[in-house]
Amino acid sequence: MKTANTENNRLEWLLPRIEYLSGFMTDERNAVLREVLARRTRYMTLCTENTFHSQNASALVRNCEAFGIQDIHAVESLCSFAPHVRIARGTDQWIDIHKYPSTTELIAALRRANYRIVATSPHAEGTTPETFDVNRGPFALVFGTEHAGISEEMMAAADEYILIPMCGFVESLNVSASAAILLYQLSQRIRNSTVQWTLNELEKAETLFRWMMNTVRDADNILLRFEQDRNPQAD
Repeated sequence: MKTANTENNRLEWLLPRIEYLSGFMTDERNAVLREVLARRTRYMTLCTENTFHSQNASALVRNCEAFGIQDIHAVESLCSFAPHVRIARGTDQWIDIHKYPSTTELIAALRRANYRIVATSPHAEGTTPETFDVNRGPFALVFGTEHAGISEEMMAAADEYILIPMCGFVESLNVSASAAILLYQLSQRIRNSTVQWTLNELEKAETLFRWMMNTVRDADNILLRFEQDRNPQAD
């Protein structure tokens, strides 16, 4: 756990480097990064177990990026979470993907972060996107595969269940379509609520720094010059 002093020290390290890197970007690009960052959230996060098809992994990444969800947590006990480069279209550089070798380890990580585990399943009694309580604290939406669904271990660990009501012959949508619907509706409700859904100051600085490192050409060498200018005696 980061202490207040550790967070302050990290901020003191990040902020001058962010300011320096901003000088190598257009004002318009700098403004866009900060505007998008202001709407990023970790209050809601997305979890997936063994997403086999790269097109589904890519769609989940794009959905999260589009709706301002900063993190994806992926279990890889049976297969890798591997978004397809062309389908993801670079969106994976703007979000954080956390990978776990087992469902057990993902559950433990979510518990440490005080997330409510919310399983998405058409076969479990639960709330809908309209009735789900977004005010009770941060939550993690868990998605399984189209055929196997969510693992028994994860279903047993779930604190709550959520489903998308349907009135057709099909029982469920594919994972990317389900994620898009839930992320859109719930992210809108979060942003219209009174909960503290934005990133904190340290999270904003760390995220903006990473984004700038991805955006500024030759960023590593630029930062090297910055360090040399601040510590000329080190040469």
